[in-house]
Amino acid sequence: MSTFYKANIEFITEHAVSADKRRYVDSTEAPRHFLDADHYGKKPFSKIPQHWEDAVHKYSADTLDKYGTVPWAIQYNYYKLVKAFKAHDTTDILEASANLGHYVADAHVPLHLTMNYNGQLTGQTGIHALWESRIPELFGNQWNYYVGKARYIDNPLQEAFKICSSSFNEVDSVLRFERVLSLKFPADKKYTIEKQKRGLKMDTLYSEAYCLAYQKMLNGMVQRRMRASILSVGSFWYSAWVDAGQPDLNKLIAKPLTIYQKKKIAAEEAMYRSGKVLALKGH
Repeated sequence: MSTFYKANIEFITEHAVSADKRRYVDSTEAPRHFLDADHYGKKPFSKIPQHWEDAVHKYSADTLDKYGTVPWAIQYNYYKLVKAFKAHDTTDILEASANLGHYVADAHVPLHLTMNYNGQLTGQTGIHALWESRIPELFGNQWNYYVGKARYIDNPLQEAFKICSSSFNEVDSVLRFERVLSLKFPADKKYTIEKQKRGLKMDTLYSEAYCLAYQKMLNGMVQRRMRASILSVGSFWYSAWVDAGQPDLNKLIAKPLTIYQKKKIAAEEAMYRSGKVLALKGH
């Protein structure tokens, strides 16, 4: 498996963000990236049925879509990957792997588990990018990403809910620590103006000093969640391969894309570039 994925690392890397791109052209995509668990109460995971049909019966499909469906998106894409492995379809394997990895990683972000996903309800607007982007961009090269061997997941849906529950338990710390830090940090040193990586436009960003102080208050939470997501993604991929009967991936490594597969990928990319942007809802 390692050889297969490393041989296709460019495809995986490029399509790891495909799920986010689909949000601009598919109005049904957004809910798959989050779960506003606090909508369901202080102890939501004792109330939300794990099976989709049971959850629909209790809350309605519209309610579930409104407040996020990431655990079910993980389950759905898991079985898409199993099917792709069984079919020995290289492109479908890689696309399903990239999509599954995206949703699993999203579920590891605490701010994807709350209605206050960008601090907009508590005067902390911008905290999402601070936690999810700014801190990793500044300090990620210093972190250790070796997480050991993947493990077999017996119940993908149960595991997805376990990840969400773990992330939800971190929400209070993510918001509270930033609120405390903001009150005591010198206002004139909280932000910095930097040039965008692409283009000449200048951006106002959280300063490196502020990010370092926040990271210390979180006691390395961002790194821990990233490491946990790496292990989870690998474990979901591995488990799907096992559930598919452990097909020989060596035969697929050098298998070229068919004309149909190339057209399919090109069509998706053209759809994104078309500029038919739909209103985003949720995170």
